[in-house]
Amino acid sequence: MNAYGLEVSVKNLPILDPGFIPMAAFCRDFEKSAQNGKEIAVAVERNQGQVAVRRFKIHGTPEMAKADAVYVDRTVKMLLWAYGGYRVMICGDDTIAETIQKAYAKGGSREFDSTFMARVYEKPFEVLSYPLSKTPAPYSLPQSVGRNLDGCRIGFDAGGSDRKVSAVIDGVSVYSEEVVWFPKTTADPDYHFNGILEAFRTAASKMPRVDAIGVSSAGVYVDNRAMVASLFLKVPEELFDQKVKNIYLRAAEEFNVPIEVANDGDVTALAGAMSLNKNKILGIAMGTSEATGYVDAEGNITGWLNELAFAPVDLQEDAMVDEWSGDKGCGVKYFSQDSVIKLAPRAGIELDETLSPAEKLKAVQLELNKGNDRVRDIYRSIGVYLGHTLAYYATYYEIGDVLLLGRVMSGEGGDLVLAEATRVLAEEYPDFASIELHLPDEKIRRVGQSVAAASLPKL
Repeated sequence: MNAYGLEVSVKNLPILDPGFIPMAAFCRDFEKSAQNGKEIAVAVERNQGQVAVRRFKIHGTPEMAKADAVYVDRTVKMLLWAYGGYRVMICGDDTIAETIQKAYAKGGSREFDSTFMARVYEKPFEVLSYPLSKTPAPYSLPQSVGRNLDGCRIGFDAGGSDRKVSAVIDGVSVYSEEVVWFPKTTADPDYHFNGILEAFRTAASKMPRVDAIGVSSAGVYVDNRAMVASLFLKVPEELFDQKVKNIYLRAAEEFNVPIEVANDGDVTALAGAMSLNKNKILGIAMGTSEATGYVDAEGNITGWLNELAFAPVDLQEDAMVDEWSGDKGCGVKYFSQDSVIKLAPRAGIELDETLSPAEKLKAVQLELNKGNDRVRDIYRSIGVYLGHTLAYYATYYEIGDVLLLGRVMSGEGGDLVLAEATRVLAEEYPDFASIELHLPDEKIRRVGQSVAAASLPKL
């Protein structure tokens, strides 16, 4: 198939989405086609001076200018949403740098991305053009976070509908509780603070002392501070800055112990790593959106953004648009309930438009339970999406195992997704065929989110 002037070869296409152009296949064939071309680099800087760098070749010819521009645009996007950053440096091509600058400027096609990153890192977002010789060196500050089970620890898991807390002594949960709360619909940040503090105090009362506190929370956290988080959706911006950014740090002041706050996706991956006794784990939860987390080869949570719901998946011109970011072909529309809803009519499954997205997913799952074979094509198609996309993710993450979670992955549908993804990896991307895919079993469930959270801080 032709994509932006480049011939892309794909053996396996989703039965319900034959126009799908996988990023992994596009990049593989682009890099082969451009191997004698012009070398450039893209660098992205994030907090504490950390820099991620990708060096590659583009064609550098007028006839391949569109393919070159798309490749660089998607590379910048993937770097930002995988690792995070507020400064993009295009090294070696002023024309491409100018194209990226316009896209990320106010009113540009990537304005959402630049505004989001500026808020996360509390710095103006900028795109700079450098000569190739001035490409910055990669720099990272990996931190050993998690798997610390010594002492008396509080583990807190802040969910959208309930909050969980555990009192953990030397790796054993001696007390756990779940409390229903309504953080997403409450505007008063004191409600959130008091709920967090109450949970901390309850867990503390079950132990002789408190040595450390670990927190798993939906959202983006930088240096233990909440930068963007749906849990605090209704809190006005001025109150967010005043009372929410440091909410977990404030709640921990009473105990005067180390605290570590991590994104819930990362803590899920950590729980999987602890259960499987492995590292290099990517966790993907397919529910309302695509939530991801990662544990690296040393068993560390990296501090990367890992917001792959916004990362590129598909290059077809009429790919579904994400309403929030305004971009098309992004993960959220392929690895969430949105994907099931998108594919259902193509499988001949008519859904009641008055139903909520979660209810539509349930309706499809009910049809699958009845043995409707057309529904199986929905999950097989998602499996093909996933196989191709894992090969793309694996060029940015070192992946040994993938843990697949979330409502979309429940029941027979999850088995179909896993089987198809494994097959596509083996057939199309032999370099990544060794990646093992897992659905959560009882062993994984036993290391709960709040217990994994408790292991985050070092004493």
